[in-house]
Amino acid sequence: MSQHPIELTVNGEAVQCTVPARRLLSDFLRDDLHLTGTKRGCETGICGACSVLVDGQVVKSCLSLAVQAQGRSITTVEGLAQGEQLHPLQESFMQCGGLQCGYCTPGFLMTSCAMLANNPSPSEDEVRHGLNGNLCRCTGYTQIVESILTAAEKMRGN
Repeated sequence: MSQHPIELTVNGEAVQCTVPARRLLSDFLRDDLHLTGTKRGCETGICGACSVLVDGQVVKSCLSLAVQAQGRSITTVEGLAQGEQLHPLQESFMQCGGLQCGYCTPGFLMTSCAMLANNPSPSEDEVRHGLNGNLCRCTGYTQIVESILTAAEKMRGN
């Protein structure tokens, strides 16, 4: 199998390595870079557990190849916190009960992060619509939506 050199930025750090042509981005992040917050869920792009940000846009890493990340900036759930300071979304998910088993949480956090970057004051309906593409088996989504709305308030300084 052919190998390809790639250079990219992951969570603010420059990364240079060689990857097989068919290496999935999710496998590259988890297995090569040991960033295990990105989850393998359905591996068909339906559940959203593997969602990461590529140049600020939500990407299902189970549907992307590592070589497609050449020259791009990737943010995983590990890149949300600033040192010991959790991101407001992470804090709100804990405070509002937006996580149950936690398996889907990284995908929800990354999708929410991009959503709030584009719309810092979403309505409940806009949040629910924005979460289309992320599945949770444990909740009725009420606490996830509440967590995102609470984080949006925090991020606006309210």
